[in-house]
Amino acid sequence: MKNITKLALISSVSSIIFVGCGESVGRRSSLTDEASINTALKTTNRAILDAINNARAEARDCNDGRGIVGPSVALTWNNELYASAYEHSNDLATSDTFSHDGSGTASDVTGSNNGNVSHFNDRIRANGYTDYTLIGENIAGGLESIDLAVDAWLKSPAHCTNIMESEFKEIGVAVVANPDSIYKIYWTQNFGGK
Repeated sequence: MKNITKLALISSVSSIIFVGCGESVGRRSSLTDEASINTALKTTNRAILDAINNARAEARDCNDGRGIVGPSVALTWNNELYASAYEHSNDLATSDTFSHDGSGTASDVTGSNNGNVSHFNDRIRANGYTDYTLIGENIAGGLESIDLAVDAWLKSPAHCTNIMESEFKEIGVAVVANPDSIYKIYWTQNFGGK
């Protein structure tokens, strides 16, 4: 029975881990100016938590085939998830790429340390978030505020599913900007449940 439970848990984790990886939320914009970048970079952890937890507080249909989900309990901030989110946002901004996979360049710290391209689960573990039962990641680019990022994620079935997942208990979100890149502003949202 113990092995069946483990297998079911592994299957559940695998389906959740990769649910947010099929599509990206981004907007290439020449309108993303210095003021927008400064606004994004001044976003506080409290503002991020409030925006995400406000979304989780409402029942909604993510159009993912599960029907109405939520409301879900409020998430708490986790510095290890933040560190992995920061690593990825910094990699996206520095390498001017947009993917859940690391760039494979020097700015892909976990990938560089492991001699390959990083995946979000690699970055999360490398930054100290271990013994989890569930993890997930959302990314967004070119959006000037956490409210715009959350709104875009909620309009995307896979990203909405991650936000509303009741098994997620903790979150870390980072924003990094590079005015010389395509998207200018890069958000990474990492979720975890233990």
